[in-house]
Amino acid sequence: MEELTKKEEEVMQAVWQLKEVFVKDIITYLDPTNSIPYNTISSIVRILEKKGYVGYKAFGKTYQYYPLISKMQYRKFSFSRVMDNYFDDSVENLLSFMVKEKKLSAEDIQKIEQLIKKNEDHE
Repeated sequence: MEELTKKEEEVMQAVWQLKEVFVKDIITYLDPTNSIPYNTISSIVRILEKKGYVGYKAFGKTYQYYPLISKMQYRKFSFSRVMDNYFDDSVENLLSFMVKEKKLSAEDIQKIEQLIKKNEDHE
């Protein structure tokens, strides 16, 4: 799986949300005023198709796009990259960072402890 640019990711968010879309649907989803040029989104969708993220059905000269990669698959891929690249694939490093940056409240830590306990009970 290939990493997406920010713009490609924005377009994929629309495709994941809408499921089956035409370029005009993506434009409306991203900007209801329709100020984004059609060719810009069309080019991004073609790149996503080449990267294997979207498939399409042809209706004459018009194409309807749909996701080939689920949002969950991309989430796992992205999270893996973050873990590998920034936290040396260590959950401890990730949690330590989150605590130091005050991204985890006491309530969050309690929820994590409950998740761990629940997971241990299922093993």
